[in-house]
Amino acid sequence: MQIQVATSIGDFDANDWHRLANDDCPFLSHEFLLAAEQSGSVSAETGWVPRHIGLRNSSGRLCAAMPLYEKSHSWGEFVFDWSWAQAYQQAGLDYYPKLVSATPFTPATSPKLLLEDPELASELLGAARGLAEDEGYSSLHVLFPEECELESLQESGLKLRKDCQFHWHNRNYRNFDEFLATFSSSKRKKARRDRRRVVEQDIHFRHLTGHNMNDAIWRDVYELISITFLRRGSMPYFSLDFFREVSRCMPDNILVVLAEKAGLPIAAAVFYDTPGTLYGRYWGADARYDALHFETCYYQGIDHCIANGRQRFEPGTQGEHKISRGFTPTTTWSAHWLARPEFFSAVERYLDTEAQHVDEYIDAVHAHSPYKIPPPNVDEGSK
Repeated sequence: MQIQVATSIGDFDANDWHRLANDDCPFLSHEFLLAAEQSGSVSAETGWVPRHIGLRNSSGRLCAAMPLYEKSHSWGEFVFDWSWAQAYQQAGLDYYPKLVSATPFTPATSPKLLLEDPELASELLGAARGLAEDEGYSSLHVLFPEECELESLQESGLKLRKDCQFHWHNRNYRNFDEFLATFSSSKRKKARRDRRRVVEQDIHFRHLTGHNMNDAIWRDVYELISITFLRRGSMPYFSLDFFREVSRCMPDNILVVLAEKAGLPIAAAVFYDTPGTLYGRYWGADARYDALHFETCYYQGIDHCIANGRQRFEPGTQGEHKISRGFTPTTTWSAHWLARPEFFSAVERYLDTEAQHVDEYIDAVHAHSPYKIPPPNVDEGSK
């Protein structure tokens, strides 16, 4: 096998990439990753330098690949290693640059080892570790891999890190009322009160796919998202050009829920839609409205899933307020390798302790489930 290190996803043929990816996750698509680069959202200036790895056989056929980036910071990863970087700094060492296999700014589980033959996993990971060692990167991190990839990651010397998100699962509900009927009385009343407050403010919704989005609507949506990011002290990770491009090249995967009052847009949520899963990603509003965030980002998404047969809804990271609205804890994973053994052994001990705390947290969250009969206590996080 010949190892190819690509400085752009465009160095790989889109058909070859999709043949290996073979997954309905839109964030893994060649189009999504290329739009991130071409829009400038992923670049040396933003701290994400493409270093994608491919394995080619003697005839030049792409047989394995991994999305990979050189990172000069830890922003936009959603797996937090700031304390590791600080420990390096205190020891007079450089933690950055590091290598990260992830979808930029997107905490969604998807394959990271794109393989024509499962036996190539060790060779692909060996190439990634070899790149880290040969070019002096401090570490290699694989974020939000699928559970079926964990064994290969461990066999290649990476240590697993456990975390959780809150996901919604469709148990063949016929409508939203049938879904709410599974709640306890108090939680059901709370959800209905949330939705009623939005109606009382005379707010209406439109659901738009990429086919319906034009430049003017995208400018309105991006302005709303930017307002919300600025309240938190930053600008959106992705540029307006990025949203225009993914809407153009992936129109079936784009869903925008636009909230309007008196005919004017006041809030919006951008989702990525697939036949099996709805992914909530970006939200923005021009002011604070009672319960509007819950309605736009959660209830409208659940409505869409029920009406269109989506089996799972991943609304993003964090947010314990999701629990009372029917989202349940779901395990997510990452895997890590540090070049310096003294730090790697300390991180390994930390990860073991952290995993115990995550398990305890998941158990505690289940105790606050809104469901009258709690759903099966199984981890539905992996595809």
